[in-house]
Order: sequence, then C-alpha cells, then structure tokens
Amino acid sequence: MLPQLPHRQTKPRSKGVAMMMDKGLSLQEAGNIIEVAGHLIDFAKLGFGTSLVSGNVSQKVKLYRDAGIKVYVGGTLFEAFLIRNSLDGFEKYIDMLGVDAVEVSDGSMHIEHDKKCEYIARFAKNRTVLSEVGAKDASVTVDHGQWIRQMNAELNAGSTFVIGEARESGTVGLYDKSGSADTSLVQDILKEVNPDKVIWEAPLKQQQVWFIKLLGHDVNLGNISPADMIPLETLRLGLRGDTFFDFLPEEFQKYKL
Repeated sequence: MLPQLPHRQTKPRSKGVAMMMDKGLSLQEAGNIIEVAGHLIDFAKLGFGTSLVSGNVSQKVKLYRDAGIKVYVGGTLFEAFLIRNSLDGFEKYIDMLGVDAVEVSDGSMHIEHDKKCEYIARFAKNRTVLSEVGAKDASVTVDHGQWIRQMNAELNAGSTFVIGEARESGTVGLYDKSGSADTSLVQDILKEVNPDKVIWEAPLKQQQVWFIKLLGHDVNLGNISPADMIPLETLRLGLRGDTFFDFLPEEFQKYKL
C-alpha cells in the first residue's frame, strides 16, 4: 500500500519480536488489544505476580494463545515459588493456567547460575523459555563480562531468548536512573551475543527509539505497554517523526527539516 516500508516478518517471527506487559488486563481489555494489535504481539507477559491475584486468567491465556501469542507469567512469580522451595508447585500452577512459555529470572533473589541454567533446561523440554539477565535492584552492579557470560550460558542451556533487564520503570539494568541506555554495556553485549536472541526491555518511548536507531526496525523489544504496541510499530516502520527518515533511501534525505 505504502511503498518503501521496512519489511516485517509475520508471526511466528524469528526477529523483530515484541513482548507486551500485561499488568492485569481484563478479558475485554485483552480482547481489545488483540483486535487491533494481536498481529504485532509475540509474547504476553502476565507481569510479576499479577496472575496470582487476577480473575479469569486461564480464559485470558486462551484468548492470547488463540491469537498466536505466547504467554508466560512474570519471572518474579517464578522466584516467589522457588524461594519457597516449590518449583513443582510453580509447574502445576502454570500447567493450570495453560501458558506455553516460562520466564526464568534471578532479578529479585540470588540463584547460583549453574542452578539457573538447570531450571532453564528443565522447562525448555516442553515450553519456550525466556531468561532474564540483570538485577532489578539498582544498587546491584552486574559487570559487562558477567552479562555476556550469563546470556550465552542461558542460550546454551535452552533459552529461546535472553532478556536484558530494565523493569517496567525502565530505570535499572540496561538503563540509568534517567532511563538512558548504558551504551557501553549494550555495545559489549552486541560483540559477544547474537542480537536476534536478545529481547531488550524498553518500556519508554525514548528507549524504543534508541534501540531502533541502533539495531534497526527488527530489534526485539520487551516490556511494552498495551497502549504502546501500535505506536511501537509506527516507530519500526518510520511512520512517526522520531524515525521518519531512518528507513528511507538516500535520495529522500534532502527533505529533512
């Protein structure tokens, strides 16, 4: 319809994936976002422990899955079960919900990394696994080498994607307190880790723009709010002022303001 737009894979995508953060949407709200943006959502995360205190969760999971969207509960809930020595209970819980993906994280509690990789391998036998690297506590420093080693080890253990931590606030992990990206960390990761296997949490528009300009329209982004799913796609396609000229041929650049 509109020529010279960047090419986007249709689902199931291997790159350019988007993970949407659901912090307690109702069935109607989930249906509404599926109606307008279901084709753009690859993963729906039932954020942190919200699935445990929300109604109609199994029905909502089915809505998402019927729309070709993989669903998982937040890694914080995985950790809440784990710290109570109830990993079997976690598995029964997600079986009951009918989710088809798992997030394995250690952002709230310490887990020996070898054990974390064992958990990844366990769940990867019958589910898509996403594992998160980076602490949720801004006071905890994870050096660049550790990010890289953990990401690669977790991919080798069975993770389909590794997630760069930012929380829903976008002010820890990959970012500083102002929400600006740690550029040296990202560049170091890109030297050693397959970028198609990394989902960068980017809840803020400025972060989405930064990653699209750095890695192109097919960058994998996560922790996107439902209201930002359509706006994110316009950023990917150069249909918003922030990226308007990024994907146009050279002959169009003369029209820049």
